[in-house]
Amino acid sequence: MSKKEDNKQNQHYYEKKNGWEEMDRKTVMSHAAAYKEFLSLCKTERESVDYFIQQAEQVGFAPFKAEDYRKGYKFYFNNRGKSLIMGVVGEESLLSGFSLLGAHVDAPRLDLKAQPLYEDDGMALLKTHYYGGIKKYQWLSIPLAIHGVIVLESGEAKRIVLGEADDEPVFTIADLLPHLAKDQMLKPMNKAVEGEGLNVLLGAIPCEDKEEESRIKSNVMNLLHARFGIKEEDLISAELEVVPSGRARDVGLDEAFIGGYGQDDRICAYAAAEALLTAGELKHSSLVLLSDKEEIGSNGNTGAQGRFLEYSVAMMAQAEGLHGLSVMGSIMDRSKALSADVSAAVDPNYKNLFDKYNAPELGKGILLTKYTGSGGKYEANDASAEYMGEIRRIFNAGGVIWQAGELGKIDQGGGGTIAMYLAQLGIETVDSGPALLGMHSPFEIADKTDIYNTYLGYKVFLERS
Repeated sequence: MSKKEDNKQNQHYYEKKNGWEEMDRKTVMSHAAAYKEFLSLCKTERESVDYFIQQAEQVGFAPFKAEDYRKGYKFYFNNRGKSLIMGVVGEESLLSGFSLLGAHVDAPRLDLKAQPLYEDDGMALLKTHYYGGIKKYQWLSIPLAIHGVIVLESGEAKRIVLGEADDEPVFTIADLLPHLAKDQMLKPMNKAVEGEGLNVLLGAIPCEDKEEESRIKSNVMNLLHARFGIKEEDLISAELEVVPSGRARDVGLDEAFIGGYGQDDRICAYAAAEALLTAGELKHSSLVLLSDKEEIGSNGNTGAQGRFLEYSVAMMAQAEGLHGLSVMGSIMDRSKALSADVSAAVDPNYKNLFDKYNAPELGKGILLTKYTGSGGKYEANDASAEYMGEIRRIFNAGGVIWQAGELGKIDQGGGGTIAMYLAQLGIETVDSGPALLGMHSPFEIADKTDIYNTYLGYKVFLERS
């Protein structure tokens, strides 16, 4: 066979495209700069919801009112400040179904316990309970900040951010020195650091009252009261999250990557919101669901297993004059979604954990993942071939750089998304988002061209005919 004939045959092969070779680099870099600013500011689900509401209101979105429902109407539903639905009414009736981008805005972290503050060995510390799937050792000996809300007995909510400004102290969890770590170093990684050992260093200066029993704890409590007007009991009605301190950063000599905390899954939340806010004419009503609690199973009234999406769609249907359980079933059955979540990019340092023929790569575009789950596809949505084909066509027609892939080798572990909860409602669903390095670490890595193609993929999906 001649070389010319061989090349002709190879045209039938599936080959991934490199985003840096296919796209305008200035556009990619400019888009990444705005995303990096968001990532630096929003480190909790509450901060993310506040941010997206502010962005939406700037372009005409408002809290949902049935009397305002009409073609082109821009609205949002705010679920307790921790999950959010933004929407735009399309040309066609809801009976033709809606388009949905579903992401989550929570991230792995350390939560302060209800009674966190104690004094021991001349130091004041805070007890934590880790949230989501973390490698505990990654949270030692790094600068930490505290974000969240404290609700006083009066009902007043105090927003807290400590450890981010240049003139503020940071916090940390001290690691064990190697000189005394002989026994620790023999333990498996998941046992070397115990969950009850993730205690945050808070202070060491005693209060002036020498009659006080816990003088260092007392001094810390006095400082908290002076700054925020709180007492220790107020910490019981608080949601305070310990997160990495500092801004997201460009990574690499060529600045090809962004590194920062919480890119799983705020990278998709940002892209989904941006896609909706910049979308053109929409044939189908379009929704962006930003949910909470995904990292711990999507439970609770702000998680994707709650009824927030169903109730919101029901309010839209009623505003359109559509009523009844069968009508809701028809709407869901004709709707289509992208479960907007990340996957793991093949890492040259750990390539033996990936199936090289099916592993996503950084810089090769937004990912289509037919199924997640673990082992024998347990807790997976497993999208249909027909729907995979439809999304392929949409992405190709829209000039989106995309790739297919899955999360690591079959029996190495696994992970889930909100896809199966959307599919349980009857919504046609497939997972789609960028791949990351260091997922669930305090400093996750994303490729800037993948960030842009995720936005572009979500936008053309919403604008589908």
